Amino acid sequence: MAEAVGGRFEQVMARLEEIVRMLEAGGASLEDSVALFQEGARLCREAEALLDRAEALLNAETEGALAPVEWLEDERGQVGT
Repeated sequence: MAEAVGGRFEQVMARLEEIVRMLEAGGASLEDSVALFQEGARLCREAEALLDRAEALLNAETEGALAPVEWLEDERGQVGT
């Protein structure tokens, strides 16, 4: 479970870095820039949820229980985005 969170976090961060490079390059149209910004904002929220999930996993590990983690998953078993 922790590996899945970490792997997805790495994917999100890589895409965010790509978006930043694209926006900083300045070659995108206004429409494309807005779309990239919106995608970046969504990915930031997802990264925050993944970090919350990782923190809950660490807390659960130190407390010896996994119960606090369950509320972070949606009905499909995915971290909230």
